[in-house]
Amino acid sequence: MSTDDAASWAAACAGDGEAFGRVFDEHRNRVFRHALRLVDTVADAEDVTAAAFLELWRRRGDVRIVEGSVLPWLLVTTSNVARNLRRSTLRYRRLLDRLPHTEHALDPADYLDVISPGLAAALKRLPTRDVELVTLVIVEDVSLADAATVLGISPGAAKVRLHRARQRLRAQLTSPTPVPAGGTR
Repeated sequence: MSTDDAASWAAACAGDGEAFGRVFDEHRNRVFRHALRLVDTVADAEDVTAAAFLELWRRRGDVRIVEGSVLPWLLVTTSNVARNLRRSTLRYRRLLDRLPHTEHALDPADYLDVISPGLAAALKRLPTRDVELVTLVIVEDVSLADAATVLGISPGAAKVRLHRARQRLRAQLTSPTPVPAGGTR
């Protein structure tokens, strides 16, 4: 660790988040490369790297400094986090193998194939907020008040949005040409 790194680590130990950011910037690539050697996917390596730095921050008062650097501690922690991830993944796979298998479970991605192609296309043209509301209230049978709460809107606004979304869907399904998301032709 250079003098700047040592100063950054001392400041980070005192609770300085920006100093910890400098330590992170200094060592993230080496920690990530080490994690990538230990796990199967890039996504897992990113998760392991994040967890190692979280542990560095969480345990900053207990971290062993070796020759003025936190890197050795980080690399050992990265190895431990990767080992834990591999073990939990193995347990998860074993659990899935013990579960009874059905002939065909409906994949959520297949859901739009279950409904008519016209309705699927019409839903795709609605604004995302409206699709969420329609899905919650009509498809999943969640009350309008509960759906409004989940979406962070008032029940009155949810009622108006749902009414307008139904009108747009009806227009989409009866119109020979697609109606834009704004609802006018």
